[in-house]
Amino acid sequence: MDLKWYTHTDAPDVRSLLLDLHDEVYAHDPDPFHSRERFSYFVDLWSAREDWTCVSGWENNSPVGYAYGSKFKPGGWWKGADRPKGVRGRIFALSELLVTPQWQGTGRAQRIHDALLHSMDVDFATLLVDSTHAKVQALYESWGYEKRDEAKPSDDSPVYAVMVRYL
Repeated sequence: MDLKWYTHTDAPDVRSLLLDLHDEVYAHDPDPFHSRERFSYFVDLWSAREDWTCVSGWENNSPVGYAYGSKFKPGGWWKGADRPKGVRGRIFALSELLVTPQWQGTGRAQRIHDALLHSMDVDFATLLVDSTHAKVQALYESWGYEKRDEAKPSDDSPVYAVMVRYL
């Protein structure tokens, strides 16, 4: 798998790719929270951060998935959750990780995830996962994350497991 890297300055050029892949993954999900319009808000919010970083994976010149996020500012944490005791220092917030259905279960997600995290100079990584998706939470646990809290960052969002990994 080939990897491509993007920064905040690349966001306008990669925006449609992120939205199109999201549409492919959530094509049969009727929840308005997973709509293109709602997701575009999050893409724009995160990619506006100056330290936003994104990695996409490619097979045969076709995208298979991506991961992106940015560092929390000092004292920052997920909306709707308290920062766990002992989680201090430089913290990378993984906002999105997805792989298209064709490539799910092939290890591509972990390769994209690991490439992104290994490029970060941080002490911890954290992410949110829908608390009703036990298999996804178990996958992240197998990658070294542990559930430390739950959060509901907005009225229309699911309840998320707040997961943390020491790096």
